This record gives sequence, C-alpha cells and structure tokens, in this order.
Amino acid sequence: MGGTWHDHAIWWQVYPLGFTGAPAVAPPPGEPVRHRLRHLDAWLDYAVGLGCSGLLLGPIFASQTHGYDTVDHFRIDPRLGDDGDFDHLVAQARRRGLRLLLDGVFNHVGRGFPAFARAAADGPGSPAARWFRPGTGAGGFATFEGHDHLVALNHGEPAVLDHVVSVMDHWLGRGASGWRLDAAYAVPLPFWREALTRVRRAHPDAWFSGEVIHGDYTAYVREGGLDSVTQYELWKAIWSSLNDGNFFELAWALDRHNGFLETFAPMTFAGNHDVTRLASRLGDPRHLGHALAVLMTVGGVPSVYYGDEQAFRGVKEERAGGDDAVRPAFPAAPGDLAPHGWPAYRLHQRLIGARRRNPWLVRARTEAVHVAGRALALRSAGDGAGEVLTLLNIHDTPYRFPVGVSHLTVAEGPATADPALVPPHSWTVLVHKR
Repeated sequence: MGGTWHDHAIWWQVYPLGFTGAPAVAPPPGEPVRHRLRHLDAWLDYAVGLGCSGLLLGPIFASQTHGYDTVDHFRIDPRLGDDGDFDHLVAQARRRGLRLLLDGVFNHVGRGFPAFARAAADGPGSPAARWFRPGTGAGGFATFEGHDHLVALNHGEPAVLDHVVSVMDHWLGRGASGWRLDAAYAVPLPFWREALTRVRRAHPDAWFSGEVIHGDYTAYVREGGLDSVTQYELWKAIWSSLNDGNFFELAWALDRHNGFLETFAPMTFAGNHDVTRLASRLGDPRHLGHALAVLMTVGGVPSVYYGDEQAFRGVKEERAGGDDAVRPAFPAAPGDLAPHGWPAYRLHQRLIGARRRNPWLVRARTEAVHVAGRALALRSAGDGAGEVLTLLNIHDTPYRFPVGVSHLTVAEGPATADPALVPPHSWTVLVHKR
C-alpha cells in the first residue's frame, strides 16, 4: 500500500490548538482569523534537528472546542489561520524535507456541523438525519462514547462516505502526505476499505494510520485497508515494565509486536496527546532513556510527542479539560525553552540518529535473548540487513548480560571496557562493527 517513504518516517506529533496557545473555545462568527499556525515556522528546524522527517498534526479544522468536534472539514480553524497559513506551512515543511500527516476525525462531528443542524431542525426522518446514527443522545442521535457534544456519523450512508473521501482528497491535494484516522476503531472496516480505495486512486503514495487502542490490530490493515495502527500494547508495556521491574511483560508484548510486523509496521510511541506524559508516568526518571531505547530499536514507525523530547511532565485526568496538562502551549522559539530540558532533547537526537542510520529497523523483528525481572537484552534483526542489541538494566548494581557482543560496537550508552556489562539503571545500544 502506498510508497516507501513512510518506512523512513519519524514523526514529531504536535497538537496545534494547544501548541499555539489558541483559546479553548472557538470565537463567535465574524471574529477575525488568528494566524497562529505560523507559530510552527520557528519550530520546523527544531524538528529537523531532532531527527524527525515529518509533522503529525492534531486537528486543524474548524471546530467548537478541542478540535475533535469538527464543524467544517474544509476550513482551517480560525483560531489557527486559513488556507494561506496551511499552504505556507506545507511550503516551509517541504523546504526542510518534512511531510505533514493530518488528523482526520471521521467517526463523529460537533453539534455545530451543518448537516447535524439541519437534522436537528428537520427531525429524524429528514435526509440530513441519515448522516447520523440514531441513538439515545440529545435529539435521538448516537454520540461518541457518551460525549453528548460529539455526534456519531452513520457510516452506512453514501453521502457520509462521499464527504470523507472528498475531505481526504482535498487536503492531500493541498500538500498533506497522509492521515491519522481518529477513533478508527469505532468505524466499520468496510467503510475504511471503500474510502481508502477511492482516495488512493488519486493519491497512491498517501499513508493512513488509524487510532486503535484494543482489538484485532491486523484486521484494520487486512480488512480495513489502513497502512498502520497505533501500538498501544507496546506503549503500555514499555512504561509498565520499567515501573514494575518486570521485563517479562515487555518481552511478551514484543512477541505480539513481531506478529503485527508480519502484516504491517505499527505506529509506535512513548507518548501522545491522549495520555499522561512519559516523564510523569515513569517512577524513576533514570529510566527515560530505557524507554526511548526500546522505542527506537524495535520495528514500527515511531513518533515523538512535542514536549516529550524536553522531558515535559503532565498528567491526563478523566474530567472535562483533563487533557490540558498534556497539550500545553510552546514558547515563541526553541531558545525560549527552559535549559533543564535540553539533555532529554539531545538524548532523543542520539537515539533517533541511531534509528536513522539503521532504517531497516522499521520492519525488524525483536527477540528477547535474555530476560530477568530487572534486566533485558533485545536483539532486533532484519532480513539480512543487520543487528541491533539493546541492553536494559534497572538493577541498583551493574549487570553483566550473558550475550555475545564481540561482533558489535556501542552505538549509544556508557562506554565500558566490557560492553555486556551495563552500569546500574543504564542501557546500551550495540550495532554491527563497520
């Protein structure tokens, strides 16, 4: 499916409404457009310097509040700018070799969506009402996961399919390279199959990754036609195994991960806009590097959530506005960031650099060649492409791994006379000697 550019992709994920400090609620009609999207200009070189090859943008289309309650898929949110600002971002990103992945919210819309306003006015039997699933929400329509302001679309209605295809076509034509499909798990697989088949006729190199939390990941690729899905199983296993001192959990998750790689390259991550930040989640800050070493040395298409590369902290809470702490505003330019975050940035740089020097890792299989509760050796290998050995030690004492390393050299980690001897709460990444 599609071209091969995405095999080399490393995304910097940004939530634009938060990043740019936009108001939490859309302004009333008639208010002037605010060109906040251009705030990203000052950060494109920062993303390139980090080692990323693209921006994964959160919602940028007109909405009522947080971006996931869309009211117009064809209009840039006036809190962020207009078409000119989008075109400018595309051009500036392309100058630096950065691609753009857009966030498509096609499972539900906000109550200000024009078709819903007509459906609410004309009643359940009206043509507009066919756009929406009947249910127990206000007005007799289904909602998304109990959120009354998010009205569920009816994916069996041909007009909805036509609309989604038109939206994706439009923005791919303006310079986007693909789509993150929000709440893909809530949309019927045949809908995705038909929509993506139609979109690919005009955009065969576009890449589509779906948000899937639980369930049969491979079905979304085999039956739904997506290129990838979010790897929440691995995300959870990374921080949980470090906190619990139980690397057997991570080894088990990686075995499942290998199975997914038989079909597709999952979108891997250690943080995103919907979860507590890694720096807050980890019980021991010394283990940040361990988590990143895993992320960058196993198969998949990795992404880094803005702020994580500076070890930002933030806890997601299950309440209205509970995402705000993990969706903060960034300053005007990188030089305005606090100095204490730059060591984490440089750590990300080094590990992303190691990943880019070994691009075959995107489809590598990873074997746990030594597993103890608080020590883990992972061997990632491709089809004749190479080998990467990742050693993780969260003991309070040095740990010597019973693995052969004579053919390997340290790529990242402490330089010791014996590369298999890893200091306390440290990690090492080894690659083939050149």
